[in-house]
Amino acid sequence: MNKRDYYDVLGVSKNASLAEIKKAYRKMAIKYHPDKNPDNKEAEEKFKEAAEAYEVLGNEEKRARYDRFGHEGVRGAASNGFSGGGMSMDDIFEHFGDIFGGHFGFGSGGFGGSGFGSSSGRRRVNKGSNLRVRVKLTLSEMAHGVEKKIKIKKYVPCSACGGTGAAKGSKATTCPTCHGSGHVTRITNTFLGQMQTSSTCPQCGGEGSIITDKCRVCHGDGIVRAEEVITVKIPAGVNEGMQLSMGGKGNAAARGGIPGDLIVLIEEKAHPYLKRDGNNLLYDLYVSFPDAALGTTVEIPTVDGKVRVKLPAGTQGGKVMRLKGKGLPDVNGYGKGDILVNVNIWTPKSLSHDEKALLEKLRKSGNFKPNPTSKDRSYFDRMREFFT
Repeated sequence: MNKRDYYDVLGVSKNASLAEIKKAYRKMAIKYHPDKNPDNKEAEEKFKEAAEAYEVLGNEEKRARYDRFGHEGVRGAASNGFSGGGMSMDDIFEHFGDIFGGHFGFGSGGFGGSGFGSSSGRRRVNKGSNLRVRVKLTLSEMAHGVEKKIKIKKYVPCSACGGTGAAKGSKATTCPTCHGSGHVTRITNTFLGQMQTSSTCPQCGGEGSIITDKCRVCHGDGIVRAEEVITVKIPAGVNEGMQLSMGGKGNAAARGGIPGDLIVLIEEKAHPYLKRDGNNLLYDLYVSFPDAALGTTVEIPTVDGKVRVKLPAGTQGGKVMRLKGKGLPDVNGYGKGDILVNVNIWTPKSLSHDEKALLEKLRKSGNFKPNPTSKDRSYFDRMREFFT
């Protein structure tokens, strides 16, 4: 199913300020909050959709990539796993609780009762850290897309205990202090009346359970260090500096929590002849004066091998030839770039006696005296035509 435009999701314009985006997200989150819409799957999906949109538009770097490349540019880039669909309601409350100013809820306790917007009102869910790797690609790999197998060292669930952290034959028990809620509530008397405060349980750290008999392998953490081979699918048209995110492929979380993401940073391997300029490729062609004057056939390198191109007689130095569609594809599928060939006339640095005599005769010919016309525009005029 195609994703909706994030600006449409939040109902803001593309020129909206961060404050406007934040305000729009808060409004939608309150409207579709689970406490106001119990057992309403549609409202829950809209709640998650709004959170995903805010995760991107509320971050300057991600918003810039989204504005330029659309959903493809931030595919999986939501740092908490929205794009992979693995974000739970608890994660949304934990990561975006500050939007709602702490304790702000619609539960039976009224304002402050449900703990919406504050992780202290819910059991803490462990989240693994993100991993970042660099992948170098050739121009050909960038042009066609590629699958790369990457071996990384990371935290994975402990096989001895299944990631629970408890020794074989035992299991975690409900925390006796918070009775499994992950937080403790205190009521104090003030001159304004009773005040209720909630904080993370000091005994279980907000998890709601404790382990008395810990696993001998992972010592109760539920995770161990290991090597893992991950296959990364890189789409055609990526640029150097672009980041791809694979939800849930980062470090495993302690005791069965939510794994982090794997962030893949794209780097470009230098090509021996071609230089990239956006989706276009630039190539410097050097030809001899006789070939430029008489015309010839030359070979031009591309990402898929060489192509033969006819060089017309009388070609001037500085001429730019365009090989349509021989560049790189757009990452969003909007066509392909070109190869721009800059023609340079090669002048020998040393000449034999016979070569000098021949050139002396040519120099006296009127046909060899420069006589540019209005069609022979300057190098800068030609560059302006190609890049504007």
